[in-house]
Amino acid sequence: MPPPIFRNGQCLSLAILSDRQSWLNDHLYDLVLAWIHDGHRVLWTHRIEELQPGDLCFYLSCGQIVSGEVLAQFRNNLVVHESDLPSGKGWSPLTWQILEGRDRIPVTLFEAADQVDSGDIYLQEWLEFEGHELIDELRQAQAAATLRLCREFVNRYPELLQSAKQQNGQESFYPRRTPENSRLDSSQPLAEQFNLLRIVDNEKYPAFFKLNGRQYSLKVECLENDK
Repeated sequence: MPPPIFRNGQCLSLAILSDRQSWLNDHLYDLVLAWIHDGHRVLWTHRIEELQPGDLCFYLSCGQIVSGEVLAQFRNNLVVHESDLPSGKGWSPLTWQILEGRDRIPVTLFEAADQVDSGDIYLQEWLEFEGHELIDELRQAQAAATLRLCREFVNRYPELLQSAKQQNGQESFYPRRTPENSRLDSSQPLAEQFNLLRIVDNEKYPAFFKLNGRQYSLKVECLENDK
């Protein structure tokens, strides 16, 4: 059984589980420090077996499968997902929506449940893009929203639980992205494939195309701002 909650401005026992290679880790330091500054106890790990019983556990940029036994160690288990659940469950939702041409994208904080991305929703905010942002800017906005939602949940806990909303509507799923998803069509203009260029990682999964029996990589960066 998790330990009791310390109310009236006292500390909560918080945990974060993230994948070791996630780009989000660079931003999670700020979240950990903010919670420690607020007086909470914080454990941040990349290994499920290192989690310890506590009040809240946040699974952020975490693709690991967490058992019901692990979830039972905490009073609440939280996930942040960039879609208007139950639409857009699955992998890399922000990336897929940018490819679909969307520039208004929700970020949702919800309860982890046995079925993937199916728990009650507690908080949501919407990101607004202008259509020119590349991956670093997209990630910066995503990370900032993630940290805001996590901090708000903790600040309003446990009263916020009373406003939980069940997911409602038609569910859909995005598949896991692979290197092949960064492939450009050499017969089409770059302008028509710009959304793909916006979401590729120049180092980990760069854009590429094949022509005349050879494969070429293509890196993209913004060199100047006309505004």
